[in-house]
Amino acid sequence: MARLQKAAREGAHDDELRSRRRIMEALKIQGPQDASALAAQFGVSAMAIRQHLYALAERNLVVYQEEHRPMGRPAKLWKLTTAADKLFEDRHGDLIVNLFGAIKGTFGDDGLEKLLSHRARQQIANYKLEVPAKAPLRKRVDALAALRSSEGYLAEVQPQKDGTFLLIENHCPICAAATACVGLCNSELLVFREILGPDVKIDRTEHIVAGARRCVYAISEIQ
Repeated sequence: MARLQKAAREGAHDDELRSRRRIMEALKIQGPQDASALAAQFGVSAMAIRQHLYALAERNLVVYQEEHRPMGRPAKLWKLTTAADKLFEDRHGDLIVNLFGAIKGTFGDDGLEKLLSHRARQQIANYKLEVPAKAPLRKRVDALAALRSSEGYLAEVQPQKDGTFLLIENHCPICAAATACVGLCNSELLVFREILGPDVKIDRTEHIVAGARRCVYAISEIQ
């Protein structure tokens, strides 16, 4: 009996952790949400969501801001804290930052530029294997988003009414390195342009390194 009770407690604990992880992933991808919106999304009560949110708040993983509504009490819009970013994939940020610093210190700016160029060529070669060059733009963008998601960027595509697309990256697994080396982000933008083709215009409209919640690329065909 004791063993069954222990297993039940462990199962309940695992369920709680999974639920809280899903809530955090929703906030990461969708931005600030209130408990009611999250409850509708997950098919549970708002009270159950609030219990998870307050538990996450105790660990300094989420905070809320009150938003006044036309009727009723202000709503609490919950969002992730910077401490929560550590729970999402970060591909050895400190190591890469130190490596970039060592390369720049040893070989100068030219050496770092050569490294970034070599990395970009590798990315282009790898991406070209997965992104069909002659496919319609939507298929090319979808394939690129799938690749970026597989690398930890939580990427998605949002078609716009004017026929353009937004490529949205809700997480940056190399944020520490990108912050330390601006050329890294510039290099990735060049990679996107090379992969999607000369008939495509790409503009970065939101940038995590600049303080935004996500990176957003506006993509359109050149007429």
